[in-house]
Amino acid sequence: MLCRAALSPLVRSPGWCFVLSPHAIAAISRLYLPYHTQRLRNESIRCWSNIPFITMPLSRAHGKSFAHRSELKHAKRIVVKLGSAVVTRGDECGLALGRLASIVEQVSVLQNQGREMMIVTSGAVAFGKQRLRHEILLSQSVRQALHSGQSQLKDMAIPVLEARACAAAGQSGLMALYEAMFTQYSICAAQILVTNLDFHDEQKRRNLNGTLHELLRMNIVPIINTNDAVVPPPEPNSDLQGVNVISVKDNDSLAARLAVEMKTDLLIVLSDVEGLFDSPPGSDDAKLIDIFYPGDQQSVTFGTKSRVGMGGMEAKVKAALWALQGGTSVVIANGTHPKISGHVITDIVDGKKVGTFFSEVKPAGPTVEQQAEMARTGGRTLAALQPEQRAEIICRLADLLTDQREEILLANKKDLEEAENKGRLALPLLKRLSLSTSKLNSLAIGLRQIAASSQDSVGRVIRRTRIAKDLELEQVTVPIGVLLVIFESRPDCLPQVSALAIASGNGLLLKGGKEAAYSNQILHHLTQEALSIHGVKDAVQLVNTREEVEDLCRLDKLIDLIIPRGSSQLVRDIQKAAKGIPVMGHSEGICHVYVDTDASVEKVTRIIRDSKCEYPAACNALETLLIHRDLLRTPLFDQIIDMLRVEQVKIHAGPKFASYLTFSPSEVKSLRTEYGDLECCIEVVDSVQEAVEHIHKYGSSHTDVIITENEKTAQFFLQHVDSACVFWNASTRFSDGYRFGLGAEVGISTSRIHARGPVGIEGLLTTKWLLRGDNHVVSDFSEHGSMKYLHESLPLPQRHTS
Repeated sequence: MLCRAALSPLVRSPGWCFVLSPHAIAAISRLYLPYHTQRLRNESIRCWSNIPFITMPLSRAHGKSFAHRSELKHAKRIVVKLGSAVVTRGDECGLALGRLASIVEQVSVLQNQGREMMIVTSGAVAFGKQRLRHEILLSQSVRQALHSGQSQLKDMAIPVLEARACAAAGQSGLMALYEAMFTQYSICAAQILVTNLDFHDEQKRRNLNGTLHELLRMNIVPIINTNDAVVPPPEPNSDLQGVNVISVKDNDSLAARLAVEMKTDLLIVLSDVEGLFDSPPGSDDAKLIDIFYPGDQQSVTFGTKSRVGMGGMEAKVKAALWALQGGTSVVIANGTHPKISGHVITDIVDGKKVGTFFSEVKPAGPTVEQQAEMARTGGRTLAALQPEQRAEIICRLADLLTDQREEILLANKKDLEEAENKGRLALPLLKRLSLSTSKLNSLAIGLRQIAASSQDSVGRVIRRTRIAKDLELEQVTVPIGVLLVIFESRPDCLPQVSALAIASGNGLLLKGGKEAAYSNQILHHLTQEALSIHGVKDAVQLVNTREEVEDLCRLDKLIDLIIPRGSSQLVRDIQKAAKGIPVMGHSEGICHVYVDTDASVEKVTRIIRDSKCEYPAACNALETLLIHRDLLRTPLFDQIIDMLRVEQVKIHAGPKFASYLTFSPSEVKSLRTEYGDLECCIEVVDSVQEAVEHIHKYGSSHTDVIITENEKTAQFFLQHVDSACVFWNASTRFSDGYRFGLGAEVGISTSRIHARGPVGIEGLLTTKWLLRGDNHVVSDFSEHGSMKYLHESLPLPQRHTS
């Protein structure tokens, strides 16, 4: 075992004492202390000065691997294994410096969080090959020039370089590169070279273990590699014989052996593939395996090994399973992809769905990918049902909501009690979480409305064209596919969205907040019971796994549309995380009410009170009240202020409004604020034109209202305000699918796609084209062809009326 350490930032610090093993002392003293003596006197130790040694609580008893990805954030001791394909360039001669720098940065970030990081690296052979080639070319060119006496050189052949010689030439340069990179983050690095004998010789094994523990205790990152300059061939028939025996024949087995020896929490194996696939990567049907369990290797076909390096994927899997058996969690991921390599290590530690996670605990139910497949298959069967059958399912669900009222309310009571005991929900969110008999009755009524209005939603012909004789084209409505609806604190959302998905023939994945777990569970059970009457139980799936929302948003091959229902922060996070999947929704509900000079005194206070106070947590509640300047210091203005005070609404003054007052309320911090509570902003405008401009500048294109008796002014407002919902003399709270007669809504969209405002059944449909011909070919319609285009519009079939 050879050890080399880079200790430039390390010094003694008062109050700290280290007892080093003779091996560590010898390695450090021999190589570095003479050079760093003066710096050690003057510098402060990094890990005990301005950067805390432990910045997060990370403690875990080793012995059992993590069962779920979400637990990886608790990993304290981590080994990162860098495969040859990750460290080397595509020409296999030299190092991929950009990737290496990114990996060092990520390791440094985790190290500075208080974790203990170790790196098992390849690359010495490639780096040595680069150096030796350069030396050989230089030597040959000099000899050839001397021999010929001419400067023109002939083609020179480079001999085949022996790997051990390359390793000997490359080790020092590789380590020097690591040292330089880690120094940029004020982190020490130490090199350790090992062979298989170091693990089989008990004394050497203890020495290695002690040296690694001391380096970790001093906050130093060990860089470990097989000593390829002297390493003997692997011993035959001695591999994978149990937790205490694994022959170190490549860096995969070295990383696994080291992880178990050091009682590591997590082993990250980076290669040039995304992870483990159920068939060779690149084949048409290859699917990335998210979680791999012991015993699953029988169903996996392994491809060839990577372009460089000793081991292939089969070697990695064997090493990973061996480490898993020893109590270390393992993730195999891609360290070369330019889009993810810059954060792949930190993403894995954060619990994100990256690569293949090895786990000994199989989940009780299907994975989210399997659920999405089930929802798609069930959705297609659902769309093929007769409209009356889909309506029957929805009506059955409405009946169950009232028949099973007691069970639903009991489950909801459990959610409320847990939320109150843990104190994790604000009062507005508790109100959203709460169910009642009246809410369930309203839900049932809304569901029956959906059933009645859905008779011709799927398969409805919206355009017919005669292209030519006996060639007719139809455009018909079809489901979008699989919807992912993510909602917070509102269990009543589940039956509403389920009914709309059933009516429109879409498969549905539901991800509810954990605060409503009991309520969501029983409501989903009732939904599947209703679906079962026509054998489509799988069409609606509730995600109960520990899947992160960000991971769900990456399933672009399984999900066709994401609909978030929750806080503005949730919507923004989903819009940011969605990769290739459209998102329907609104990030904020900044709704305005403009009071014009011609407003009715009787209508103003009623509409403002209802818009702000009826349900202040709703996204369609009033947030900014715009008042015409001529109404200031009038009885109408006084009535508005008095009403808001009686309702205990906290008032924030806009800049212009504050300038008119001697003693004004607190001035608003931002005119783009969604309060979601009994608070609102009041601002003054000089005209309806200025009100429109204010709404366009500070609004969220949700719902905006004008109160006036002047029809011309009202028409100007209705025409020019570019929001999803624009009202005249009506409360903002009417912006709702149920109140619009849609039965329910999946959400309110402020985007510019096909659906805006409250989105009901129509917003969950797209179209496809059906062309019926009789031996028609395009060549018949050419200049000298026998047929002509007609493009005649044909009458539509009569719509079904309920």
